[in-house]
Amino acid sequence: MNRAAFFASLRGGAMFPRGFTQQQVDGLTNLLDVWEKHYFADPLNLLAYNLATAFHETAGTMQPIKERGLVSYFNKYEPGTRLGKVLGNTQQGDGYRFRGEGHVQNTGRRNAGFASKRLNEVFGLNIDLVKNPEKRGDPLVSAHSLFLGNKEGWWTGKDLFDYIDDKDERDAEDLREFVNARRVVNGTDKAEKIGGHALEFEKALKAAGYAPRSVSVPAPVPGPVPAPKPRSDAPVADPGQVPTASKGAKVLVASIVAAAAAVGAWFSDHFQGWF
Repeated sequence: MNRAAFFASLRGGAMFPRGFTQQQVDGLTNLLDVWEKHYFADPLNLLAYNLATAFHETAGTMQPIKERGLVSYFNKYEPGTRLGKVLGNTQQGDGYRFRGEGHVQNTGRRNAGFASKRLNEVFGLNIDLVKNPEKRGDPLVSAHSLFLGNKEGWWTGKDLFDYIDDKDERDAEDLREFVNARRVVNGTDKAEKIGGHALEFEKALKAAGYAPRSVSVPAPVPGPVPAPKPRSDAPVADPGQVPTASKGAKVLVASIVAAAAAVGAWFSDHFQGWF
């Protein structure tokens, strides 16, 4: 991917009208690095929507921030409340302790536990986000929670593949898919706005030449240029690599030799003295 072309396409647009802060550049770079290393086979549209989600959920900073508000604001997440039950909060203070954090605002004790389980299984991170909820804001942990969580449907039971395909379609159709994809994270909250951000990211990724890869291809290592080999009219076998007959070929030759011997013996027995 041409990162310069990616940033150039976004600069001056609706999301970054005055260009980028260093914080935004660092945040986008981290997300692209993690995606290209671990999610390179996934469609462009998934990356576009994930970046749009991160832009919205981080208030445009592209950094894994904490949900803002006074401690009392998070009483709505406390055990026994409707939201607290959904989030799996069981101890007093869980509402504030497990308030949203990260690029996708991982919220609640249940989500912290499930994210720990899946990230340890898939990437071997050896983390416990229930004991250490602040780790949800680690740039690597947060990026994986955004990408893998949205891909697998951790937050609402809906995943991105329920709404987004890998087809290059008209903007109107892509926007329809992006708007519906908000259900993966948070119902229909700001769905149109985030869908518009996803279209901008999609355009930038296309300008950058992004294309999913089926396999990870390591960068070539420069080496010495081999000397030209002398030409000859007939190929000459490398003395260090003399070809040997395969097992099947050896069996065939042995059969031919045996048959020839048998025919010779028959002629000798039946036509001896004719010549």
